[in-house]
Amino acid sequence: LPENHRASVTVRRVGSRIAKSAEEFMKRYDAESGPHSDMSDSPYTYTVIRSDEANAFVLPGNHVFVLTSLFRYCHNEDELASILGHEMAHNIARHAGERISDSLVMTMLSRLTLLIDPSGFLFSIFVPAQTLLYSLPHSREHEVEADKIGLVLASEACYDPRSAKQVFSRMKDDTERGSGRNNAPPPEFISTHPGYDTRLNHFDEWMPDAMERFNEDGGMKCRNIRDEMTRARRLAAAKADLNQ
Repeated sequence: LPENHRASVTVRRVGSRIAKSAEEFMKRYDAESGPHSDMSDSPYTYTVIRSDEANAFVLPGNHVFVLTSLFRYCHNEDELASILGHEMAHNIARHAGERISDSLVMTMLSRLTLLIDPSGFLFSIFVPAQTLLYSLPHSREHEVEADKIGLVLASEACYDPRSAKQVFSRMKDDTERGSGRNNAPPPEFISTHPGYDTRLNHFDEWMPDAMERFNEDGGMKCRNIRDEMTRARRLAAAKADLNQ
């Protein structure tokens, strides 16, 4: 979609607030653990793509992409923030780099099996075994970590963290009804992502901490910022009306 499309403007506005929260998060993390030189200093970019698939993803270099069907599940800015926070959390946690490193190691090990057993029998056992016992569980761990960090980013940016549950509850309901284009997920143990019930349970576990961040200073910090958000939405809506 063009940059001046209302969806693009909204994603960019929400994303910019989450990006500031991510920057503060990394400053605290670096102060505790030392700087991470492999983190990109590039500003985040936001692209909205028209698609029947409900998804969002981030690429190295801080490039965030949102597919339009995701808006069937994200009905307001708080809910959109939960998704953008999750995607930016993948960059903060350096998940892409970890996947590349893991892939190189597994490629070397798989080639080693061919040296040990040129018939390929050991290779045929190793590849599915490492996928089921290592790659998939590791991928699910990444998603859980991104969910947790994303909740922190959203709440510290003054977006209601409870909205994350609303998004994934809608996805779950849509899948269970079989109504929508959201394909039924495979069983969790053979999936790259945790199941909806697992994610919702984790949100319940993390919510007290997220709400404490959201209500910091007796709620005054976020009350003022959310008033600013309301004014920004009204201004954006007025500009969109003028462009029609």
